Amino acid sequence: MDISFAESALRDLEELRTWYLEQGVPEVGTRLVVEVFQRVQSLADHPDMGRVVPEFDQAFLRELIHPPLRIVYRRDPGRVRIVRGWRSERLLSLPAGR
Repeated sequence: MDISFAESALRDLEELRTWYLEQGVPEVGTRLVVEVFQRVQSLADHPDMGRVVPEFDQAFLRELIHPPLRIVYRRDPGRVRIVRGWRSERLLSLPAGR
């Protein structure tokens, strides 16, 4: 299965790394980013291993919890696209009308 990262997910990871750099612990940010890339590789063989994102309740939108992150991904036939990498305490925005 093909795994790719959306620009938004890459930007989230870069912001996370930068935040830890600003806190004086750049190794923590670097380690987290490396762990995320390693963790999502398991989606190639197990694309449904993440739970459905509760805020959206759509079977194709799933997430892996990798403290302190929620790694949100879209699961389509033959493809997994990582769309966000947010701190786990952050709530996702619900679509209008829900």
